[in-house]
Amino acid sequence: MPDTHSPHAIRARIRNGEHSGNTSGLAPGFVQCNLVILPQAHAHDFLRFCQANPRPCPLIAMNPSPGDPTLPALGDIDIRRDVPRYRVFESGRAGDDTADIQSLWREDLVVFALGCSFSFEEALLADGLDVRNVSEGVNVPMYRTNTPCTPAGPFSGNMVVSMRPFLAADAIRAIQICTRFPSVHGAPVHLGDPSAIGIGDLSRPDFGDSVSVKQREMPVFWACGVTPQVALENARLPFAITHSPGCMLVTDMRNSQLAIL
Repeated sequence: MPDTHSPHAIRARIRNGEHSGNTSGLAPGFVQCNLVILPQAHAHDFLRFCQANPRPCPLIAMNPSPGDPTLPALGDIDIRRDVPRYRVFESGRAGDDTADIQSLWREDLVVFALGCSFSFEEALLADGLDVRNVSEGVNVPMYRTNTPCTPAGPFSGNMVVSMRPFLAADAIRAIQICTRFPSVHGAPVHLGDPSAIGIGDLSRPDFGDSVSVKQREMPVFWACGVTPQVALENARLPFAITHSPGCMLVTDMRNSQLAIL
């Protein structure tokens, strides 16, 4: 029986248009990545932005050279077709999502693959914690905050965070677990009162879907790889591409390769 859960099989389904939704919970054990693609003229400044803000922008890999659509360090990948949905930015404005960017590809494009919190969710689940977006079968809720990132060149803006609710004891355990995964956002950046980081209503995320928060649970917030999309809005580059929030690049890299033991 063919393996329908391997990263290669999932990417094949995405290439064939058989999967266009979020990738949370897919390919257990393997790294998923956020995506930023932009012209070479702006790549150095964006690299500096990632280096200055490693919590929301942990860099995993880049394409070997501008215009190369492959990411050999992460698998047999064609970045033009292997993400369920892409988001195209023009002058800082996000246009309609698309399932294929082959017609938009250029010889000067540089690809940044950034760590994603979906990778540490596996470790939380393995420890018996209830990861609410997984158990409810929805995309993780993501929120804009008032926490500023360190600017670099034209790139600036406030951090975006993802949220998962836990009881206090489970929140402590989640912190301990995620500290081992700095390449996929690491430990939470905030827990408790959402208004302290500028979030007004948990039931209305800026990206993704809302999840239930049960009695005595507290919201726990992690730096999120959608942060670069805010930076792209502010940079107002003529052209850039990202993943659509929650629709990640599924790679052949194992989560265990990123863990600090």
